[in-house]
Amino acid sequence: MNVNADPHASPSTYPICSVCQKMIFDKEPSRSIHRLYSTGPSSFIPEEEIVEAWSLDMWVVEPHAELLLAELCSPTGRLDHLTQVMGLHPHYLQAFLRCQFYLLRRDGPLPLHYRHYIAIMAAARHQCWFLVLLHVQEFYRIGVCLEWLKGLQYANEKLRNLNTLNKILAHRPWLITKEHIEALLKTGENSWSLAELVHAVVLLAHFHALASFIFGSGINPDTLTPVSSYCTCELTGFGQLEQDILLSKSPESELESLLERMRRLREEKEEEEASEEEMVIRFEKEKKESLFVGSTDFDDQMISPSRVSRFVEDAAFGYQDFARRGEDNPPTFRAQDYSWEDHGFSLVNRLYSDIGLLLDEKFRTACDLTYYNMASREGVDTSMLRRALFNYVHCMYGIRYDDYDYGEVNQLLERNLKVYIKTVTCYPERTTRRMYDRYWHQFRHSEKVHVNLLLMEARMQAELLYALRAITQYMT
Repeated sequence: MNVNADPHASPSTYPICSVCQKMIFDKEPSRSIHRLYSTGPSSFIPEEEIVEAWSLDMWVVEPHAELLLAELCSPTGRLDHLTQVMGLHPHYLQAFLRCQFYLLRRDGPLPLHYRHYIAIMAAARHQCWFLVLLHVQEFYRIGVCLEWLKGLQYANEKLRNLNTLNKILAHRPWLITKEHIEALLKTGENSWSLAELVHAVVLLAHFHALASFIFGSGINPDTLTPVSSYCTCELTGFGQLEQDILLSKSPESELESLLERMRRLREEKEEEEASEEEMVIRFEKEKKESLFVGSTDFDDQMISPSRVSRFVEDAAFGYQDFARRGEDNPPTFRAQDYSWEDHGFSLVNRLYSDIGLLLDEKFRTACDLTYYNMASREGVDTSMLRRALFNYVHCMYGIRYDDYDYGEVNQLLERNLKVYIKTVTCYPERTTRRMYDRYWHQFRHSEKVHVNLLLMEARMQAELLYALRAITQYMT
């Protein structure tokens, strides 16, 4: 989108972008404008594809009821951009809306204004202005404790005490211990009850993960947004993206290669399964290799933290690789020792009635979702690929499944996709259009949105596993 220059200014006032050769504002901090990233819900996905998905033909299960629920769940009272993009997968959206509606609106341990303030705190850790703005609006609608919106230091001590858990859960959940839980449960008149804390933990994990989906899908704010003086091509990866695609192999050969690798892996699994020792070795190898997955696309100035900084303490605290070079690392979290199905689900459901059922439905819907096609091919079993995506996220968080062969991850997920996964999952605010477009050139946008659903749910479940394990250790 062109930036409208001041017609009365001298042409020399504004530099020319070296990539797209269009005039842009100079980069003095005082010079900024209001503009939309694009006219549609996403700056990554063509609006026509989203509009087509929202045709009633796509909504075969209670369409009117779900549309009404979508509107009720939005503070704006209408279908916001997040809901429109997620609507590319109607069955998942239904599970998501039911869960989020229960978390924010239905009976539960926490009062409504606490729930929305916790959402603001969680979203602010990733500079997600989209979510912060939505829940600030909701806070105004409720109309209580409005002074809290001045910043975290204005909130009550009970919520401020949640800050340490918030930042650790968002960036390094493996560091959570039963001592963190005890500190919240035994603080005198500002103590949290176990039920309240479980509600808060689910809210924090939900909105951390939702920020990943929002940035990973390029979802635009629903209102005009202040953007500093950068050319639009810097935000979308214009120019370099076209060069990358020209240099890459043809989309058809990329698809054929992936299908062939999936076929070969299935045959090898049928012929001979890897030993338990070999499975452990492959996990450790994949975990260490994730250290070297990074990107040169990061631009710390792309999203200014100033709008959300008042809700953040210790802003320098961020993600660090679970397996750090030259350091003693935390022990691997064996999923068989503490799993969602056998442990987390029952604990959550006992302390916060029915939320476990809704979370489980959402996890399962994202993981089981399939249309039996891949790009232009139909009748394809994608279960192997879906599990690789989910388990790679857990691998980066130090979670290992004894029954999974991590050699499949390297076979199925090429490097550009791994860069995208790590960025969306670990520091989503740094996701760019270029990263989104560099992987799976031939796939539909709806398939990439499905990838983001899997990353979001894998991240949320990882956070919950670490937090719920610490709560269980405290209780025993």
